[in-house]
Amino acid sequence: MELLARDPQLRAALFRLVDVAPACAGRRDLAAHLASLLGEVRPVAPVAVARRASRRPMTSEAVGGVAGLAVHRMARRFIVGGGPKDAVPALERLWRSGAAASVDLLGEATVTAAEADRYARRCDDALRTLAHATRDWPARPGLEPRVNLSVKVTALTPRVRAEAPELGVEDARHRLRGLFRTAREVGAHLHIDMESMDSRELVTELVLQLLAEPEFRDGPSAGVVLQAYLRDADEQLDRLLDGVSRPITVRLVKGAYWEHETVEARQHGWPAPVFETKAESDRSFERLTRRLLAARPQVRVAIASHNVRSLAHAIAAAGDGDLELQVLRGLGDDLQQALTAMGLCVRVYCPVGDLVAGMAYLVRRLLENTSNDSFLLSRARGEALDSLLAAP
Repeated sequence: MELLARDPQLRAALFRLVDVAPACAGRRDLAAHLASLLGEVRPVAPVAVARRASRRPMTSEAVGGVAGLAVHRMARRFIVGGGPKDAVPALERLWRSGAAASVDLLGEATVTAAEADRYARRCDDALRTLAHATRDWPARPGLEPRVNLSVKVTALTPRVRAEAPELGVEDARHRLRGLFRTAREVGAHLHIDMESMDSRELVTELVLQLLAEPEFRDGPSAGVVLQAYLRDADEQLDRLLDGVSRPITVRLVKGAYWEHETVEARQHGWPAPVFETKAESDRSFERLTRRLLAARPQVRVAIASHNVRSLAHAIAAAGDGDLELQVLRGLGDDLQQALTAMGLCVRVYCPVGDLVAGMAYLVRRLLENTSNDSFLLSRARGEALDSLLAAP
C-alpha cells in the first residue's frame, strides 16, 4: 500500500489488474495482463522483476497464480460472503462482538429491466434470509433493527439520466416500493446509498416521494446518505430535512467518487462539484455532523469515517452518546473493535457478492486506502497523531 501511494502509475496498473482479473481465462492469461500493465510503469526494481517473471514461460503460470491469489485474498478482506446466507456467520460474529452490519449486495448500474428486476429479487431475498437468520440473536437495543440492507437505486433501474431524473424515478419506484414493503414486513432497515452526481437527483427525489406516501409514514426504518465532499452538501441536507416528515437515518460520509467527479468535470470544462482539498472536505464533514446532531430526533445520525479526528469530533459533539458510528469491512476493523470496547454503537458496512460484481467496489476501496492524504495511510507512515487530530 505504501508503494502504491508513492507511485500513481503503479497504482493505476495494479488496480486495472484487479478490474480485469475475473475475465482472465487462466493463470498465464492473468500473468500476460500483469506484464502488459507493468510495461507502462517506470521500471523500479520490484516492477522490473515482476514484469520479467510474468513474461517467462517457466515462471508466468506461477506469477499468474500468485496474482490471482492476491486479488482473491484482497477481495475476501472486504467481502463477507458470496450471498446473504454465506455471510451470516461473519455477521453473527460481528453482532456478538458488539457491532451490527449494513449489508451491501454488490452490483453496479444495470442496463436492462431484467437486470433491475433480478437485483430487486436479490434484495428481497436478502431481507428475508437475514431476518430469519438473525431472529434468535441476543437483543442490542442501540443497534436495532439488526437487519440493515443498503440498496443502490442505480441497480433498480436502467434509466439513469442526469438530465432527466424523472425517468429513473418512475422506473425504479415500483421496485423500491416492493423492498420497502418487505423491510416493513420483516422488521428490517432499508438504507438507500448515494453514488455519483449523475444519479443524486434521482435517488433523492425517489426517497422523498416514497417516504411521503401514506403507506410508509410509519415504517419501515429507512435512511439515506449525505456526501460531505460535495460543495452543495449543506443545501442537500436542507432539502432532506424539509422534505421528510418522519424520522430518517442519515449516514454522513466523505464520498467515494472523487476521481469520477473531478475527471468528468474537467472533461466538460465544468467547475468541480466536490471540494478539491482534504481540509475542505473535513471541515464540511464536521459542520454537517453538528447540523445532523442538532436535527435529532427527526434524524438518526450515522457517522461513517476512518478518520479518528472526524469520529472523535462526532462523539464529543453528540454528548449523550445518541449516535451510530460506521466503518467499512476490511478498512475499519481495528477502529470497530476499539469503538465497541468503549461501549459505542458501531455498524460495519459489509459487502456481499461474487468477485466480478465486487470489482468496482473493491477498486474504490483500494483508492481510498492508498490515497496520499488518507488518515490510515498517514498514521501507518508514522505521522504524529497530534498533527492528524488537529482541526482541519
